[in-house]
Amino acid sequence: MAGEDLFSGAAAERIAQRAPLAARMRPHSLDDIIGQRHLVGPGAPLRALIEADRLTSAILWGPPGTGKTTLATVVATATSKHFVPLSAVTAGVKDVREVVEGARRLLGEQDRGTILFLDEVHRFNRSQQDALLPSVEEGLLVLIGATTENPFFEVNAPLLSRSTLWRLEPLDDDDLAEVVGRGLAAEGASAEPDAVAALVGLADGDARAVLTTLEVALALAGDRPVALDDVERARHTRLQHYGEDDHYDQVSAFIKSIRGSDPDAGLYWLARMLESGEDARFIARRLVILASEDVGEADPLALVVADAAARAVEFVGLPEAQLNLAQAVVHLACAPKSNRVTVALGRAQRDVREAPRGDVPTHLRDAHYRSAATIGHGEGYEYPHDHPDAHVDQEYRPPAVAGTTYYEPSDRGHEAVVAERLKRWRLGGGDDGGASPRSDGSPVRERGNGE
Repeated sequence: MAGEDLFSGAAAERIAQRAPLAARMRPHSLDDIIGQRHLVGPGAPLRALIEADRLTSAILWGPPGTGKTTLATVVATATSKHFVPLSAVTAGVKDVREVVEGARRLLGEQDRGTILFLDEVHRFNRSQQDALLPSVEEGLLVLIGATTENPFFEVNAPLLSRSTLWRLEPLDDDDLAEVVGRGLAAEGASAEPDAVAALVGLADGDARAVLTTLEVALALAGDRPVALDDVERARHTRLQHYGEDDHYDQVSAFIKSIRGSDPDAGLYWLARMLESGEDARFIARRLVILASEDVGEADPLALVVADAAARAVEFVGLPEAQLNLAQAVVHLACAPKSNRVTVALGRAQRDVREAPRGDVPTHLRDAHYRSAATIGHGEGYEYPHDHPDAHVDQEYRPPAVAGTTYYEPSDRGHEAVVAERLKRWRLGGGDDGGASPRSDGSPVRERGNGE
């Protein structure tokens, strides 16, 4: 048995030595973690719970390479509880049951709790997640789940309600530069400033990605400092002047070209970013944002197209998903433009921050529970569907902000139809449910850019 332990220890040490740079650079203490200061900085809430060994079930949600597994590793070294790591990619209900049985036995025999770290928790289906629920609910297991997906969609509501949700953010450029610096120090190497800038610009907030690219670039560089050319070859692509025309400049040009209704320029910058090795998911996210920020209700289909392209990137992947991104670029660039939704939200947010925070008007309060009517909840509320045009003029906001207009639609595209409808409603008119006439009686037609 002693011989087996010796060989196992030697094997583990050799595996660690041969592990990828990103794995070898993984922090083992809270002080070593780069980024996520809102969670693990001095006095931050997650840090306080970990240091006091009082962490309860938690969901760590964030993009790849932001430190979810790293945080779990730190918990494993800091806790007095038994720590069991599993991956939802390979584990099943049988594995979960074995962990539960072991946790119950350990608690009974040694009065010691168990933490189950479940990586990629969103990969568990509903029934697999349900198998965890009783143990989490009774406190037998402390669950730490890590996910890149929105947990409100991918994690069972009962399981989510019994866990604290911690949101991890992409690392900023300074954080990524520090990651690169530590990687170079660990390898006893150096890099030229433009090479470091290229590594940081391509990482999209992902520490693991920047270390993976650095490791390949180090192999290419050999004994000399890592140069921009090494980073280019490490990405199997040609970086487009990332010294001057860097990541953010190209993204800015891309967005401004689409906002300016130039599909050809949008396609050029798309091709250039893809050729430079830009993360297709980052491009897709920018298109989804633009669809609401710069097109909005002038073409409501724009958001659907952008979202479909983003899903195609995940489902199809590159290189084929380039076509989906290109279609979204053309659609968004050619769509009528309106930023009125963006402006309206800003106005509403200003009122929320600055205006008195009034109570929900009595007639809008929940009246479905027993005795609600006896305290006046719902009294005076008029149900819109009881009116012929499904519209009724009643106040839906607290008095301090009543009557303030936030959304003022433009006269471009579909938003012209919305504008006419709101104008009639605000003047006390009805809705015929069809095309809205103009004030001169002529029908409203959707108009393209420039009209």
